[in-house]
Amino acid sequence: MVWDIAFYDEKLQRELLQLPPGMLAKLLHYLERIEIHGTNLGMPHTRAMDDGLFELRVKAEEGISRVFYCTVKGKKVVLLHYFIKKTNKTPVGDLKLAKIRMIEVKNADS
Repeated sequence: MVWDIAFYDEKLQRELLQLPPGMLAKLLHYLERIEIHGTNLGMPHTRAMDDGLFELRVKAEEGISRVFYCTVKGKKVVLLHYFIKKTNKTPVGDLKLAKIRMIEVKNADS
């Protein structure tokens, strides 16, 4: 495995592991692909947001979710925040929280 995946905190890890079974299976599959092939899986799986923030796009029978992540030194991916998608637009609050966490993680890594 080439890339290391970490969670922003244990709470996020617990919440992600409680996703509905189909979403969790897709998420784990995509994370395995990121570990092996790197962070850019391309559309429709990943998308660059801005300033180093990316989203992992998970779609299953139970619905759609997004997991924000960033990269830090040493081929490390940090999962920052997730939400269940209910509208066409990314909720501003979720995006802001992910950006705040990204800045925090990157500053801690410097």
